Amino acid sequence: MQSIPTFSLLATILSLSPKISGFMGISVGVGVWIPGNAPPPASTDNVEYIALQSFKSSISDDPNAILSSWSGPNICSYKGIFCSDPPEPLSSASLVVAIVDLNRANLAGTLTPDLSLLSHLSALHLNSNRFCGSIPLSLSNLEYLYELDLSNNLFSGPFPSSTLQIPNLIYLDLRFNSFSGQIPDELFQNPNLDAIFLNNNQFQGEIPDSLWSSSASAINLANNQLTGSIPASFGYSEPGLKEILLPNNRLTGCIPEGVGYVTGMQVLDLSFNSLTGHLPDSISCLDGIEVLNIAHNKLSGDLPEVVCDLRNLLNLTVSYNFFSGVSDDCTRLLFRNVGFDLAGNCIPGRDLQRPAPECDGTSAGGLSCLRVPGMRPAGCGGAGGDGMSGLPYFFRVSVP
Repeated sequence: MQSIPTFSLLATILSLSPKISGFMGISVGVGVWIPGNAPPPASTDNVEYIALQSFKSSISDDPNAILSSWSGPNICSYKGIFCSDPPEPLSSASLVVAIVDLNRANLAGTLTPDLSLLSHLSALHLNSNRFCGSIPLSLSNLEYLYELDLSNNLFSGPFPSSTLQIPNLIYLDLRFNSFSGQIPDELFQNPNLDAIFLNNNQFQGEIPDSLWSSSASAINLANNQLTGSIPASFGYSEPGLKEILLPNNRLTGCIPEGVGYVTGMQVLDLSFNSLTGHLPDSISCLDGIEVLNIAHNKLSGDLPEVVCDLRNLLNLTVSYNFFSGVSDDCTRLLFRNVGFDLAGNCIPGRDLQRPAPECDGTSAGGLSCLRVPGMRPAGCGGAGGDGMSGLPYFFRVSVP
């Protein structure tokens, strides 16, 4: 099983919850109480003890004996448990469980619904284990939970609806599991979520239209079985999106004009799909783009020079499409130390291109993309600072 590096929002958690500002979690570490040098006092919160013992009982295999320390009432000394002062005064306990961090512990089992009894939990890190089954609905009761990392496990079933109800969740990582079915619209309507990682599952169906309304800065839907087209309204949104990865799905149709209006975008990966037509001129609006990967699609026409002129580019990959022309500006990318791959296209005089029979115009589908009249690069969204300039009226009135 592949090990997933922890993408931590602990700094955000600490800033949002000052009561745990003196404390920090370390992967599969021993519980720590930071405010002083004395040993942590034993927690008297019987409910949290019950929750952790229930979790331990749901484990069917612990080859590294990670949970061997989970005995006795002093739960703050348990390996992987980190305690803190509660965010509000409690009469029954001086400390509460703030973080459970059992990443890469190689535990096998299921998640007990009793995890919801850890009512002050801020982060639950269980990546790179062998948990299976479904996600308990009771997790929706964790009002202080900001970070949920269940990646690289054996979870299955439909998208876990309980995660949609966690009121203050910022970071959601479900990648490298076997979840299936459709991605719910509500996921991208959560105003708190900043990172959404669903890659390497078995999600199917179309990408919800609500994708464009997400306030997240990073969205990864790669390596699923998503079909249909990229939502046409994508890009007419809040300017916070920095990274979106949609490679290795089954997406078809054109790249929508609105993609170029996510002016804060830094990474855009649409590779290994079946996208057709020409690149939209609005791509030239992506002033902050560093990585643009549209390889292994069925795109055609000339590669616009405005794409190669993007000043922050570090890597441009357009290989294995049906582009028939490229400007001198693109050739000069190599002199800017920009990674540039255009192999497997239909560009005369270039090396490593497709055989002529594949470039007769039929392989690319011959789709001509309908573009919204008047949408010119000069009207790049965000050029005026509001992230909305350049939008046609009917998109302006529909944006909340």
